[in-house]
Amino acid sequence: MDITPRNPTEGVYPATADYVHAIEVSGAQRLLFVAGTMGLDPQGVPGATLEDQLELIWSNIRAILASAGMTVDNIVRLTSYLRDSSYAEANAKARVAALGGRPVPTTAIVAQTLVTEWLVEIEIIAAA
Repeated sequence: MDITPRNPTEGVYPATADYVHAIEVSGAQRLLFVAGTMGLDPQGVPGATLEDQLELIWSNIRAILASAGMTVDNIVRLTSYLRDSSYAEANAKARVAALGGRPVPTTAIVAQTLVTEWLVEIEIIAAA
């Protein structure tokens, strides 16, 4: 599988260090679409703080990816749903750390979550 970042420099605003406009995937045989994943522990209890929930989200995503024989290196698209716009910086920092600095196409949306204790929800697409 080949993954090629696509960041045109003309006709569109510039990408940032942790963001890429698009990723072209060729030769992939499998796609994994992961539902919105919350910062819940194995008993379904949300983490007490935003940082706790972000740690749990990425732990949960790694477990889901592992069940398909994948890792965070297979993530090719990510959408974050934030309960409050003030969570954007912490969310971006957690994403960059989880992906080892590898930029992927990402979107962050401020939305009301179904349960007020759920501060962030992340969905991904992975390819292998």
